[in-house]
Amino acid sequence: MKIISTCALFGTALILGGCNNDSGEAAEENTQIDLMLDWYPNAVHAYLYIAEEKGYFEEQNLDVNIHFPANPTDPINMAASGQMTLGISYQPDVITARANQGIEVKSLAAIVRSPLNHIVMLEDSEVKRPADLEGKKVGYPGIPLNEALIQTMVSEDGGDPEKVELVDVGFELGSSLASEKVNAVVGAYINHEVPLLRSKGIDTETLNPEQYGVPPYYELVLVSNDENWEEKEQEIRAFWTAATKGYDWMAEHPEEAVDLLLENQDEANFPLIEEVERESLDILLPKMESPEGFGSQKAEDWDTVAEWMLEKNLIEEIPDAEEIFVNMGE
Repeated sequence: MKIISTCALFGTALILGGCNNDSGEAAEENTQIDLMLDWYPNAVHAYLYIAEEKGYFEEQNLDVNIHFPANPTDPINMAASGQMTLGISYQPDVITARANQGIEVKSLAAIVRSPLNHIVMLEDSEVKRPADLEGKKVGYPGIPLNEALIQTMVSEDGGDPEKVELVDVGFELGSSLASEKVNAVVGAYINHEVPLLRSKGIDTETLNPEQYGVPPYYELVLVSNDENWEEKEQEIRAFWTAATKGYDWMAEHPEEAVDLLLENQDEANFPLIEEVERESLDILLPKMESPEGFGSQKAEDWDTVAEWMLEKNLIEEIPDAEEIFVNMGE
């Protein structure tokens, strides 16, 4: 993959696709797709870099411009406003945007099909189950969804969530846990913070929210606004065809996929740790797989998550599933 240019717009951007054309005229014929990642490039995005490296975007006559967010809300906000063709965001955020703010944004594909956000404790912690968090401090990044996770998990396990002290540590989750400022954290990802801590010699244990009453929400989804979907459906489907080929290759060649990711990392701004990314991809691959096809979505999955969010007062109403997602991954 060739880095064609970088720019300060919405952070840094890589322009992918059409890289091997000698003719500028031919490159101009390609359709431009602007995609904002959920975070800096890492293992969960490897299939995109593969799609570029293997020429899958070029096969679809696409130039894909990948942007990195300045903050976690940028992908959904900029996709909703049309500043980005596509964004990678979170299923609960899509539901919130539609239900509480009436923002016409929809999910087009489920990228990671179950939560990566787990409760994380040090390996020798006396916390072994959610109910053990009574009387303990739990660090979190101040996001209401994480409060709902704790409430649900502790209650489901027979504990009293009112006896759990939530401490807003921002995104200093790993350091807060390692320094024992808190007894556990929520909002930490099993494919990032956990292997990152392990790379520093710090072993952890985790509690999966799915095992304690939280519905298996899609961790990462591809989003666009209604207008872009209506006007650019053919181009967006072409993008997903290429991305799916990248995913298929990644699933068959995980070691080479990480090699390719590392070769194309932005070391100056987003340095990656090889052992972390390899462990991360091992964790991610089973959570990205679907017998119905990469990216497939189901109405019942959206309804179940929305009902749980309504119960936890995260949303004011349940949005219509037909408006909130398109099953592009079939």
